[in-house]
Amino acid sequence: MTPPSAAGGGRGWVRLAGTALALLLLIYLIRQQSWTEIAAALAHIPGWAFALTIVLALLSRVAVVARWWVLVRGAGVQLRWQDAARLTFAGLFASNFLPTTIGGDVVRLAGSLRLEGPAAVYAASIAVDRLVGMAGMVSAAPLGLPVFLPWLKAGGAAAAGPITGSGVASGGGRLRRWLQRSLRGGLEALKLWARQPQWLAGAFGCTWVYMLLKFAALALFFHSLGEPVPFTMVAGLWSLVYFITLMPVSIGGLGLQEVSASLIYSQVAGVTLSTALAAALLLRTVEVLASLPGALFVSDIALSLRAPASTVAAGASTPPSRSSP
Repeated sequence: MTPPSAAGGGRGWVRLAGTALALLLLIYLIRQQSWTEIAAALAHIPGWAFALTIVLALLSRVAVVARWWVLVRGAGVQLRWQDAARLTFAGLFASNFLPTTIGGDVVRLAGSLRLEGPAAVYAASIAVDRLVGMAGMVSAAPLGLPVFLPWLKAGGAAAAGPITGSGVASGGGRLRRWLQRSLRGGLEALKLWARQPQWLAGAFGCTWVYMLLKFAALALFFHSLGEPVPFTMVAGLWSLVYFITLMPVSIGGLGLQEVSASLIYSQVAGVTLSTALAAALLLRTVEVLASLPGALFVSDIALSLRAPASTVAAGASTPPSRSSP
């Protein structure tokens, strides 16, 4: 797991610039449809539907907690559920704001180093947790192929090219290198679970629970906006959005997720661009709201990391914390 400092100042500026560009593209798309159309679309969401999507988003976060908890327990570390929930929610909250695609993982790792158990196991489990999440999205991708491939053969990529072509071309190499590093680290970490595949299967099951809840929220938004999209199409096309969002060119995928989702669902699923934009913005909103409990724990993690230094300075006999491997 690479800390933020290892990325260097140059990459940080690239991500800030990428975020600004993605947000400008998002504003451009909204202006093309006019704010009034977007506002009218958002007004069609019933209160009960919005509340239900928040519940679905919260439950999806619980599934993410369960996935990491299963992996750590499978490695023989008796991680308490409440600690897993506290650190996972802190990471999910931080990932909305940190200028790196793995910022939430860094926060979770920093907090886990204060727990009982080998630091190497926690680091490996977080790497495998990310790898299992990616594998889940890969397994969902075939659901979107029946509609995506005909659109691609019909020259659909050229229709979106003026907006997304240059961004994909410039970020593709960076994404490929990032994926290669992630896969190498994840495959190396998988050795800890190679002899107990049932724990990996359990984590993969948690991933599918998370994805089903996420897809259900997005499908409900499309239905409430008056342009229902089949659930399998919602799932398959979102896997494409997910891998586009992995490009390390924006903060937490901000802007990039909304732009790519809007274009993919409007071009491939056939909904209007205003509906696709509204659904993407609403999904971002409920996911941020669902991560808010993590704000209660981020400060606790920061304070706990400072505690050993102050204790040692005072001459106490408390042993120093474990460092990251």
